[in-house]
Order: sequence, then C-alpha cells, then structure tokens
Amino acid sequence: MDKPERLVTTLRPWLIVLASRQRRLWLGALLMALTLFSALGLLAVSGWFITATGLTGLLFAAGIAATLDVYVPGGAIRLFAVTRTASRYLERLYNHDTVLRLLADLRTRLFSVLAGLDSHALASRRASDWLNRLTADIDTLDSLYLRLLAPPAVALLAGAILSGVTALFVPLAGGFLAGVLLLGWLWLTLGQARLGMAASRRHVDELEALRGSVMETLQGLAELDAYGALAHQQRSLDRLEAHLHHSQRRLGRWVALGNALQAWLVGTATLGTLWLAARAFEAGSISGAVMVMLPMAVMAMNEAFAALPAAFTWFGATRGAAERLNGLTEQRIEQRTEKSPAPTAVTPDTPPENARTLRLEGVGVRYPGAFQPALDGLSLSLAPGERLAVEGASGSGKSTLAALLGRQLSPSQGIITLGNTALEAWSDAELRRRVVVLTQQTELLDDSLAANLRLANAEADDTTLWQALEQVSLAEWARELPQGLDTRVGEGGRQLSGGQARRVALARLYLCDPDLVVLDEPFSGVDMSTAQALSQALHRWLSGRTVVYLVHKADTDAAPPGITHTLTLRDGQPHSE
Repeated sequence: MDKPERLVTTLRPWLIVLASRQRRLWLGALLMALTLFSALGLLAVSGWFITATGLTGLLFAAGIAATLDVYVPGGAIRLFAVTRTASRYLERLYNHDTVLRLLADLRTRLFSVLAGLDSHALASRRASDWLNRLTADIDTLDSLYLRLLAPPAVALLAGAILSGVTALFVPLAGGFLAGVLLLGWLWLTLGQARLGMAASRRHVDELEALRGSVMETLQGLAELDAYGALAHQQRSLDRLEAHLHHSQRRLGRWVALGNALQAWLVGTATLGTLWLAARAFEAGSISGAVMVMLPMAVMAMNEAFAALPAAFTWFGATRGAAERLNGLTEQRIEQRTEKSPAPTAVTPDTPPENARTLRLEGVGVRYPGAFQPALDGLSLSLAPGERLAVEGASGSGKSTLAALLGRQLSPSQGIITLGNTALEAWSDAELRRRVVVLTQQTELLDDSLAANLRLANAEADDTTLWQALEQVSLAEWARELPQGLDTRVGEGGRQLSGGQARRVALARLYLCDPDLVVLDEPFSGVDMSTAQALSQALHRWLSGRTVVYLVHKADTDAAPPGITHTLTLRDGQPHSE
C-alpha cells in the first residue's frame, strides 16, 4: 500500500465523523469562500475604480470630454467591504461552533472506544497518557476541517476562478497565473507537510512524554525529595524540555520558510500578471483600469494562502494523533477477537430470566509480560442465593476475579457463564443491570450527594435516596449537611472521610436490583461496630441474590454473614476450604 493510501486509511475513521455534520461543513466552507471572494472583489474593483478615476481626471485636464459612472463601482466597493466584514464574522462564529460540535463527536467516539477496553488495557497506560488522548490528540484533530480541508480547498477554488477571469482579459496572464498559483499551492500544502512531518510528529510525542513526567514528578515529589532523587528527575525534565524546544525551533523555521515562500509566490504572481497586463495594454487589448485591476486582484490571494504554511507544517501532529487514536480502536477489536466464543447469542430483548447462576470453568488470566498468571485454573459454581467468600492476601487474584465477573477483563483461557449463558454473550445494558461490582476504589464525582447516588439509579426519588442512606447509617449525617442531598462531595469525594465514602458506595447498591453481587472488601475503612451493623443490613438486602465476597480473611468478627462456600486464592491458584 503506497503512502497516499496509508494516509487515507489513517484519516478515514475521523473523516467519517466529520461527514456526520457535512451540511455544517459545507456551509462553513461557503462562508469562508464568500469572505475570500469578497476580498478579491474589493481589491479588484478598488484598483479598477481608482485607476479609472485617475484616467478620467487626466482626460478632463487635457480638455477631452469623458464620462465615468461612479455609482456602480462605488456601490460594489461598499458591497464587497460590508460582505467581507460580515462574512468573516459569521464564518469565524459558525466554524468555531462547528469545531466545538465536532470535538464533542470525537470525544464521544473515543469514550465509546475506551468503554470497550478491559481493565488491563486501561491500566497499561499512565493516567497522563489517557488524558493526552482525550485532550491533546482530540484537540489536534480539530484542525482537520478548519485548517487542513476547507482552507486549501477554498484557496484552490479561488485560484482557479481568478485565473479563469484573468484569462478572459489576457489569456497569457491567465495561464501564467494558473501555473504559478498551482505550483505554489502544491508546495504550501504537500511540500510543507513533507518538510514538517517527522518534526511535528516527534514534537507531539515529546510533549506527551514531558506532560507525563511532570505529573509523575508532582505526584511523587515527597518521595523524590526524601530519597534525594529530585535533582536527577529535574535533569530528566530539562532534557525533555530541551528536545521539545529543539522541535519547536525546527518547526518554526519550516513555518517561516513557508510564509516567506507564500509572500514571494503572491508577489511573483502579482508582478508577472502586471507585466503581461501592461503588454496587453500597450497592444490596446485592455484598458488601463483593467491593467491595474488584474494584479490588484492577485494580491488578495495573500489571504487565501496565508494560513496554509503553518497548518500543513504541523500536519504530522494531526496524522500522529489519528494513528494513536486508531490504535485504541484496533486494540479494542483485538480484545474482542481474543475473547471466548459465546455459545448463545443474547440481546436486550431476549435476556435470560435471571443471572443468579454463576459458573467458571478452568478460567485463567495472564497479563502480557507477567512472570506468572494472575489467575490459573479457577473453577467454581454457584447456585441462586449462594454466597461465596474468596479470601486471599493482596495480589492473590481477588481483584482480577472481580474484574472478570464485571466483564472489565477478559479471561486468557476458560469460560464464564452467567444464568447458563456465556458472559460475553450478554448485552452491556443487561449485564450492567443484573450484575453489580463494588470495587476497593470508591468512585465519587465532584457533584452533589444525590447525583452520586443516582449513578446507580437515575430514576430514584429523594425518598428512595434517604432510605438507601438509612441502610448504611448515613441518613442522620446527611440531614446535618448544609444543603442535605444537594451538598457537593468534592472531587473524588474529598469532602468525605474514607469510611463515609465507602458507605456512600454501599448505599448505591441499595438503589439497584441485581442478581449477582460482587463485593470487594465491602467494609474497608469502616470501624468494627459500624461494619457489623452494615453487615446485618446488607445480609437482609442480599437475601435470594447470588453473592461473591472478596476478603482477606473470612473468619473474622466483621465477616459477612450467610457465607455458604469459601475459596482461598494464593498467587492466583485456587485452594478450596
């Protein structure tokens, strides 16, 4: 596959996203063209009018009778001036609104891709890398329409029309203008893109590395200072910054070269057109006013070509961003193909009656590059209403099992069935409704207490929310808050203590009606007396549901009641008790 085909393949997914708003894109390009053609008309008519006025004055001075209609060209000048100003304002307003809509579309598409990745794929990159994908890479792609598609297309169209109009008056000048503008357009697009491709792609990679290193430095500042490694880390940051500045300087030089060539191009086209028009004037083929009008119109092409050098010099950044985001899509596709085949197809219209029967047969998980599997040969079976306690030390595989049951992770081997149907065959909507997983990490948003509770049930009214808080002994505390349920919990729930945040997460369980419940250390961060009270309330709510507890030890005072089976994990290996 040659390079143009590879480029089209890289950009095709994102061009398809743009095509979803093609009516807005066409209208935005039309406004851009209207602005440019108004500028061309303004300079051309102004040049003609000034020259015609001067020639008429000379004729009057020589005693020769002459007439000149000043109203039509004067009106045209006003029309072009007003149109250019109005269309420029509307174009900027409309196109930037379009770009914001496109950014929302692009981020929505990326979020849908990320939602399909399992926990291992998400953990394979740093948080700063994902942030870079969602912000810098997506922001880079917004130039696809506003800088890389519409402006060169409008410039090429304007050059063709201007050359055609010039050819009507002076055919040789029209041909010369078409050749010069076409060659210039090719260099300012393809040539500048070629020059800056490697440097602009490298610049984005270096910027991502610098952002990640800065975030890691800030997060580990205390440890770096304590171990005397802060100076070494600073030198590493300085090296990254130096590489980044080097790339920026190189790209700046290429942009400056493009700007110089663009100015030289339009200047050459203007002078050439003026010379050929002057020869035509000497031959009596055109009037003096037309002779001035043609090169004046060519000068307006500065506006058409001015933005091209910088946009296409940085084209490599856009291409690199598209390739990285495409890699996420490919990773999701590969993940799907590696999943166990589903014997039964399930859609939201035909779900099983319940998801209270759970079976794992020879399930194993091995992370790429790991010395040993996280889980190996795990088999278990739970009937409706049974409760399994999976105990083991940190790193024994409990969290991996929770990720498997929530389908956040795919098994490397073996089969998981839920409700006598392969887990992979369940639709996302049905699985999220039938299975709830309480992980060790409590996820709270910087929103109200009510909004965080309604993540589990968007239709829950305030009475239901208060009942859920009552179940976890938080109702009295919540009533004393300044705004009750409308009180914000802060970013990550930082306005709450660890125990309160954990109980808010538990309260969300009471707003669901699942069949299978997976609880990973449900009472962590909660004192013993509160844990025992929560355990009894949870025991009543879990009646009839299938439950998997993930705990360090199942035979403690705070152990969940009603356990029917116990399984011990050691280094990913199951040991039945």
